Amino acid sequence: MSDTRILFGFHAVLSRMRQHPASIQEILIDRDRIDARMKDLLSLADGAGVRHMQVERSRLDGMAGANGRHQGVIARVVDTPIPYKDIHDILESDLTEPPLFLILDGVEDPHNLGACLRVADAMGVHAVIAPKDRAAGLNATVRKVACGAAETVPFIAVTNLARTMRELHDAGVTLVGAVAEAEHDLFSSELTGPIALVLGAEGTGLRRLTAETCDILVSIPMFGSVESLNVSVASGICLYEVRRQRNQA
Repeated sequence: MSDTRILFGFHAVLSRMRQHPASIQEILIDRDRIDARMKDLLSLADGAGVRHMQVERSRLDGMAGANGRHQGVIARVVDTPIPYKDIHDILESDLTEPPLFLILDGVEDPHNLGACLRVADAMGVHAVIAPKDRAAGLNATVRKVACGAAETVPFIAVTNLARTMRELHDAGVTLVGAVAEAEHDLFSSELTGPIALVLGAEGTGLRRLTAETCDILVSIPMFGSVESLNVSVASGICLYEVRRQRNQA
């Protein structure tokens, strides 16, 4: 049985509309916001046949709650999982920017996977990729921790991770692996083009073959006493740096 809930904020609504428009019942927008970003969203909604209506901002504030940053847009959605996709479906879709993937190698903790999906949603990742074996899948715990991101970010479980990475490389996507001992650091690396960030589980890191398949290995500069970060935290840092560089470019 499907449940109805709300998504708020431009990215969450746009992501759902691009990936699964049939799940959107309606979009409510701030009647006083008429900027270019809102016009683009409404144009996309019209093209997808999604109903939308203008409302007072106070209504959106009440729906989003005290801590909800709705940015003037809220969608009522039927909370059903989006279909798993193949990487080629993502690469061949009508993206408005270079593709951005998050590859997770051997992340077995469902709480970590859920948090990574949430970060991926916030940073506009087009798909999260993980191996089918020896890794967490989309179970109830993951969905709960992801806070809706499991329904907005395509999650692609693959049989052979190295082969999938090579396919991405052949499609022009740069594979950037995060390892503590890398010669290059995250902040000095060029991350503005098509990117797949590759991260491993805390403690074990990337497997040897996964690391060897990457085009470049980078480290996250550390300024304190800890030696490693939770994979979801590391994902957030790396993805934010990609977004920062893209915005500057």
